[in-house]
Amino acid sequence: MSAVPLYLGLDSSTQGLAAVVIEIAPGQRRIVLETSLAFDEALPHYGTRHGVQRQADPNVATASPLMWAEALDVMMNRLADGSVDLRNLATVSGSAQQHGSVYLNGRATRALETLDPSVPLADQIRGTLSRDEAPIWMDSTTAAECAEITAAVGGSAVLAERTGSRAFERFTGPQIRKFFKQAPASYAATDRIHLVSSFLASLLAGRHAPVDHADASGMNLMELSTRRWWPAALEATSPGLAAKLPPIVASWTEAGTLSRYWQVRYGCPPAKVIVWSGDNPCSVIGTGLVREGGLAVSLGTSDTVFGPMREPRVDSSGTGHVFGAPTGDYMGLTCFQNGSLARERVRDACGLTWPEFSRALEATDPGNRGRILLPWFEPEITPPVLVPGVHRYGLPAGDGPGHVRAVIEAQQMAMALHSRWMAVEVDAIHATGGAAANRQILQVMADVFGADVYQLEVANAAALGAALRAAHADMNVDGRAAAWEDVVSGFAEPAAASRQRPDAKRHAIYRALMPVYAACEAHALGRGPDPGPLIERFRRDGI
Repeated sequence: MSAVPLYLGLDSSTQGLAAVVIEIAPGQRRIVLETSLAFDEALPHYGTRHGVQRQADPNVATASPLMWAEALDVMMNRLADGSVDLRNLATVSGSAQQHGSVYLNGRATRALETLDPSVPLADQIRGTLSRDEAPIWMDSTTAAECAEITAAVGGSAVLAERTGSRAFERFTGPQIRKFFKQAPASYAATDRIHLVSSFLASLLAGRHAPVDHADASGMNLMELSTRRWWPAALEATSPGLAAKLPPIVASWTEAGTLSRYWQVRYGCPPAKVIVWSGDNPCSVIGTGLVREGGLAVSLGTSDTVFGPMREPRVDSSGTGHVFGAPTGDYMGLTCFQNGSLARERVRDACGLTWPEFSRALEATDPGNRGRILLPWFEPEITPPVLVPGVHRYGLPAGDGPGHVRAVIEAQQMAMALHSRWMAVEVDAIHATGGAAANRQILQVMADVFGADVYQLEVANAAALGAALRAAHADMNVDGRAAAWEDVVSGFAEPAAASRQRPDAKRHAIYRALMPVYAACEAHALGRGPDPGPLIERFRRDGI
């Protein structure tokens, strides 16, 4: 009897590295293993906080590519300890935080091809970096470069129509331009610019890996309609950029096989390495949203609301994004930087444990009696806020329970408000990410959106999505693509028992509160009048 093939999905997120191993065979579909490590705890010598190397300027956010490489070593060693039989590993793929960029010099090609199994991975690639630190998605220091690229291509509307997004500070194109401007010699010494996803795939395959079209679409550099690098965007970004970027390929493309390093060091077979993708595209697969009509919310380091699209619909307000999807279609997404870190800041300021946080949320009234918090502890993506700051409206600084409800309500209303451009009729939401385990938070989500909310069996949808992408690529036979519905079946289906139903009365409260919240946002951004009268009217009407 032949062994059941295993499929490994890895997810290199902002804060850590996760792995999910699945097996798929006739009558046999199950998750074999889930495991994760946090960069701060497992690799403290990199000096990160929540996976980020912070600087005096709060707008600067970087991480070390060596940390990501060392985490791969640690994780593969963990898997080789006997938790799974790696001899049955058929295919590997991965997910990585989007937008971050890794810069390699001319020595990288040879170094990747000749990795020595007796020497730790990070030690061998240390000399291949033309830039020691990688700017990540939380970095918001490229406003000038965004303006320059935008002007060069003909304006924000043109850039969004062609690439799926207006110029965003954290996107890869503006970050590359800033590097070229500030360190021209180091830029000239750069032979290859990888995304975090293609960099990690390269380490596994022992060769430069391509970038998949889903992750490439988060760079302000790829043309959505052709799924190729857009020459006008490349020229607006930096000279000679086309020669430094990996080719763009379909998400089920094989990048190679696990190199000798992994085979000898950890006993892995020459399993196929499928190109990695971004965490948000992988989460679409991991939440089972493989056809238009569904919506998912990820409650992680950042909060995101996303869903698949058959055809790209660009956000005219410039807030949302259209990315490619690993299915070959597209996905709409709106991202909020102040996710789990904002929830943690409120919890810590109130001196609460997470169970106490949940009880405080449950004990306070929906609508919070009109008390609103804009929790922009970090520079915010949606709406754009470059200078962080917390704004309170009718909320006393010492009201702990009020702050608990205020931060959760603000996050859910912001997601509902800024996802309208997707034009998706929402009747059910698939919730994922660490905070999706909190049913009190999911109840607020259900009440704000007026939709059923379901938890998924696997919390890390991105790692699961990567494993399912690995299986999908292995199941493609003679050029015939496996049906995505068949691939995700039994893995990415919501747990029926987890259903959180919206309460009609609470949903009515949030419908009345939404324009009040929007007015507070506008006022804080200097775009609208004092929302005090609206807050008083909300309170007076007895909502």
